[in-house]
Amino acid sequence: MTTATRQEVLGLYRSIFRLARKWQATSGQMEDTIKEKQYILNEARTLFRKNKNLTDTDLIKQCIDECTARIEIGLHYKIPYPRPIHLPPMGLTPLRGRGLRSQEKLRKLSKPVYLRSHDEVS
Repeated sequence: MTTATRQEVLGLYRSIFRLARKWQATSGQMEDTIKEKQYILNEARTLFRKNKNLTDTDLIKQCIDECTARIEIGLHYKIPYPRPIHLPPMGLTPLRGRGLRSQEKLRKLSKPVYLRSHDEVS
């Protein structure tokens, strides 16, 4: 990892902790705010620890993009949790036929960047 990448990752980590410190739940309830703050902190710790040994620059860049996207989505929608997506079971049309394998492949390709690591951790 280059020093610029390292600084960018550490900056994201610090910004997540700052975000968690200032976070307010949309419901206004103190217990909801505490739960959401804990979720933000636990999610950040888990994902950063899981990815701390990455050396491939492309994977590191993908993780940085995912982190940035999740921060922006959380700030925009005022929810710390990743936005769920709904794809009907056979809703993606492949080029030929409607096989289950091709549907699974298309579903994996259509997953948004902010949900890439969510299924791995959950």
